Amino acid sequence: MNIPSDFLESALRIFRQYRSLGERTLAQIPDEAWNHQFNPETNSISNIIKHLHGNMLSRWTDFLTTDGEKPWRERDGEFENLQPDKTQIMEWWHTGWDLTENTIAALKPEDLTKTVYIRSEAHSVMDAINRQTTHYAYHIGQIVYVAKIFVGEDWKTLTIPRKK
Repeated sequence: MNIPSDFLESALRIFRQYRSLGERTLAQIPDEAWNHQFNPETNSISNIIKHLHGNMLSRWTDFLTTDGEKPWRERDGEFENLQPDKTQIMEWWHTGWDLTENTIAALKPEDLTKTVYIRSEAHSVMDAINRQTTHYAYHIGQIVYVAKIFVGEDWKTLTIPRKK
């Protein structure tokens, strides 16, 4: 396997970029948006964050030594609309992202070719990191989209403004 020498630095930078994108989005969300579901088949922002938290704790706890789908995880419960308050939601957010970033920061280049398991499926560490990057990007995009609906014309762009 040919691994770029800066893969871990790059991965950590990308995770931090998605975290920042999410935090800049969360800073714009009005109170009524946090737990709003558009219909029973959609997830609220709080559900998405609870799901990210559960996934992050499961995947990154003992990352190199245990299956990434921990027996204590209650994935279905992550999608129950329990109406948590903003303090609880932000605690989930920070706990999950801190564990993710700290775990990646502690990895060494020689770890990248090791095998880890997610739901009993073998992955190289590099593939597992890439898998999580795409998963988190997917959910951050959902959060941004829902937030933009609520904020409307007061939305502060997160990237390059239109017509620039």
